[in-house]
Amino acid sequence: MKALVISGGGSKGAFAGGVAQYLIEDLKRQYQLFIGTSTGSLLVSHLALNKIEKIKSVYTNVTNDSIFDVCPFIIKKKHGTQNIGINHLTVVLNFIRGSKTFGESHSLRTLIKETLGEDEFLELKNSTLGIVVTVSNLTLNKVEYKALKEFTYLEFVDWIWVSCNYTPFMSLLKIDGCEYADGGMGNMVPIEEAIRRGAKEVDAIILQTEVTQLNRMPSKNPFALITNMFGFMLDRIESQNIRIGKFVAAHNDAIINFYYAPTVLTTNSLIFDKEKMTDWWQGGYNFAKLKNKELSQLEN
Repeated sequence: MKALVISGGGSKGAFAGGVAQYLIEDLKRQYQLFIGTSTGSLLVSHLALNKIEKIKSVYTNVTNDSIFDVCPFIIKKKHGTQNIGINHLTVVLNFIRGSKTFGESHSLRTLIKETLGEDEFLELKNSTLGIVVTVSNLTLNKVEYKALKEFTYLEFVDWIWVSCNYTPFMSLLKIDGCEYADGGMGNMVPIEEAIRRGAKEVDAIILQTEVTQLNRMPSKNPFALITNMFGFMLDRIESQNIRIGKFVAAHNDAIINFYYAPTVLTTNSLIFDKEKMTDWWQGGYNFAKLKNKELSQLEN
């Protein structure tokens, strides 16, 4: 069984989409299992349907307004770089309304529902393909994997949404008495789960560089400090997931083909810039093409 695994990474998911496009359309890779975390969970259903141009259009046209109905930060451009600051009024009003988070991302749920139709969901449910998304159960303190075939359409829409909700900046969802948040808080790269479900070859798209290439700038405000802290923790989680994945693969005679981002795409994946995401999609496609060309030359 072949599996495609896509890590979390917010707006950087556009790069993953480009890589996946090359693997599926040009290399004709046929996957039986698709597993995603966070932004990866947004991609996997459409990749399984082979509706790549459709999801590409979403990723290359999305803005912060497409994601947030209550955006907790403001974006300032200075000397050609983007910096974020707290939108104090918005955050205070959100707390007054009784929210547990700085911002709300119900607009993202609407976008997911508009993008993945019920007819497409049923097509996947009636197929032999496995589509799985990763979520973090904060109440029970564990990672859970939600397979499309086990839920109704609206239930699975919610699980995709949950997988992408980067709390405390986005919505916190309560289901069956448990609070759920972004799957990346527990497993950024679910390679181990893919192998546990029977995969013998895994193509893993990792939305960070293989070697650390980033020195974070000093935090200018509490919001920037929190995002830097979360970025650090998620990077550590991702590194651990990859090491575990390699260990499990070695003990199950499985092969992992890694596709790391060759450069640091962004230091804040909560900023959704159409132009940059369009470039990242094409960059992912070009990178996968070059990588496979180099591998073919080595084999020959």
